Amino acid sequence: MGFDFDLPYDRRGTGAVKWDELPDGGLPMWIADMDFPTAPAVSKAIEERASHHVYGYTDINDEWRAAYAGWWEKRHGFSMDPEKLIFSTGVIPTISSSVRRLTSPGEKVLILTPVYNIFYNSIINNGRFVLECPLAYDGEGYSIDWDDLEKGLFDPQTSMMLLCNPANPVGKIWDIETLARIGELCSAYGVVVVSDEIHCDITAPGKGYVPFASASPVCAGISVTCVAPTKCFNIAGIGTSAAYAEDPVLRHKVWRQLNTDECGEPNVFAVPAAVAAFTEGGEWLDSMREYVFKNRALVSDYIAAELPCLKAVKGDATYLVWIDCSDVCGRKGIDSAALCDHIMETTGLRLSDGVQYGKGGEMFLRMNVACPSSYVRDGLERLKKAINTL
Repeated sequence: MGFDFDLPYDRRGTGAVKWDELPDGGLPMWIADMDFPTAPAVSKAIEERASHHVYGYTDINDEWRAAYAGWWEKRHGFSMDPEKLIFSTGVIPTISSSVRRLTSPGEKVLILTPVYNIFYNSIINNGRFVLECPLAYDGEGYSIDWDDLEKGLFDPQTSMMLLCNPANPVGKIWDIETLARIGELCSAYGVVVVSDEIHCDITAPGKGYVPFASASPVCAGISVTCVAPTKCFNIAGIGTSAAYAEDPVLRHKVWRQLNTDECGEPNVFAVPAAVAAFTEGGEWLDSMREYVFKNRALVSDYIAAELPCLKAVKGDATYLVWIDCSDVCGRKGIDSAALCDHIMETTGLRLSDGVQYGKGGEMFLRMNVACPSSYVRDGLERLKKAINTL
């Protein structure tokens, strides 16, 4: 089956955060959702459920459990016990609930920065302290500063590590050796790991990702994994995800807190949408990945040829291109937040500034390329205009 990702899809006037906050003529390439309609199988499942016309209380079922377990077994080589899956309305609700239940007020939660900005909200809003452990950047890619990580985990106030696997915004896929080493260190210092794996299915064609819990028995025993179809199938507005924990104590605590926070019950579309995505959406997903990574290549090639003062950092995961602006920011004496404002004010192109992603992001921009390639070309021309008028 062919899928037309080139077709523009008008989202204005639908309450879409990405589009409706911008003035006419603006081009949003910031918030991480796609401008593609979801997989046809998902739309069909939602439409069929909507046609029933009774939208009462809903529960998860064995079909939902089997869909998750089957997808992770087939696509990622990880055998989940379906009975150990917990429904949640979203990955961030699961993270926030886990912070509340698995740590105590005043303790520290370690994150590898730059990282998804909402991690900070989940930590700070719950009265815990953020412990930033900046990734090492060599001008080409990212790696973990192991000495700094161990120092942070050694702190007796550090009780949790939030891991972004694969990493947003830097697009890094963590290999099994790296994940296993993180697990060994966290286990040694009594630190639980909550792994956000929402971007796991958006990897370069031919590239896989490693679930943290699959890296070793140690990793499985100390972790809570957060997964969902929402990012990769563009259904974030549905509110559907799952948490997985092998350890029965961790699992019970997360389940209990999610229900205390009223995040543990699905809406009427949450189950059928997830089941359809994970049982019938594979062909669409693979086509989308190919398209997105052609867009990523388009950005890299354009920047190399037309904007050599910038650099598109190579990434094998996510539809978010991480752009190194350190040369421009350094010469102009500004950070990426100021650069982002200039780009928006002069061209209407909205990108995400790297400042919000913590230490190491101060001179980077994030560009969402999960959109028709015509939008990408337009965005690149606007970016060039903005840089040339800075």
